Amino acid sequence: MKKEEFQPYIFQSISELLQALGLPKPTHPLVALVDYKDVRVDTGDIGKGYILNFYKISFKKHFAGQVRYGQGHYDFEEGGLSFTAPNQLISAAQEEKDYSGYTLLFHPDFIRSYPLGKSMIKYGFFSYSVAEALYLSEKEKRVIFSLFDAIALELDNNIDHFSQDVLVSQIETLLNYSNRFYNRQFITRKVLHNDLIAEMEAYLSEYFNEDKSLLTGPPTVQQLSDHLNVSQRYLSDMLRSLTGQTTQQHIHARLIEKAKDILSTSNLTIAEIAYQLGFEYPQSFNKLFKSKTKISPLEFRQSFNN
Repeated sequence: MKKEEFQPYIFQSISELLQALGLPKPTHPLVALVDYKDVRVDTGDIGKGYILNFYKISFKKHFAGQVRYGQGHYDFEEGGLSFTAPNQLISAAQEEKDYSGYTLLFHPDFIRSYPLGKSMIKYGFFSYSVAEALYLSEKEKRVIFSLFDAIALELDNNIDHFSQDVLVSQIETLLNYSNRFYNRQFITRKVLHNDLIAEMEAYLSEYFNEDKSLLTGPPTVQQLSDHLNVSQRYLSDMLRSLTGQTTQQHIHARLIEKAKDILSTSNLTIAEIAYQLGFEYPQSFNKLFKSKTKISPLEFRQSFNN
């Protein structure tokens, strides 16, 4: 009998993940800070492999070992910071039950209408090309913990018109300090790179940012594999092992992210956006967007005007 292929857990929302961890719903649906000591449930099955549709920044105080991250491992030595982006496959190590620390979770939609939403690409530590945790000195740990404490304090406040501005600013400060500390680490530690993944991401970024879809339609699996000089089968197998997604699913994920950017920052009609992204019929764009996000493009745009 053929062995059943393992399917990773896919968490579409932060609330869904917190529920799986036995934690109460977040005070804000798009951002949450989790203290590991509050997790009381057995997460063994989830730990075999899971994908988040949002960003995750974790600091583990005492954990030493490895967490499987795509095709490789995230290496920890006496704790450290780790960073994962949406749609990356993560698997917990067997030893990963004895540690304390925090995890910050925030959805791309939370920062999308801010400059940070456009500049996330500059924080290279979210890429699969980085395969080790950020190790912190005692002084650096104090800085990071002060930022986590500030975020926790803000999340405990009642939500008002300034809450999102303050939280986005705090997240950006955390990322900028992490950038500084990672640059220091690059000087002394070797970082593993997956050149093929990096090249693929660069190609898709250029394709969407230069509006090539308007002229040639959305990128295809054939175009992407030809550009990378690999077979379609090899590319799909590699991506599935790294992210749990096929090449087509990965292209669709990037296309939806581009669509969200345009919806939240322009006054183009839904039909105009569909044509700009290479769809011959707006109905096809609407159907794909709703299948991936559970809401229509118009409903997504209206959520920014509430």
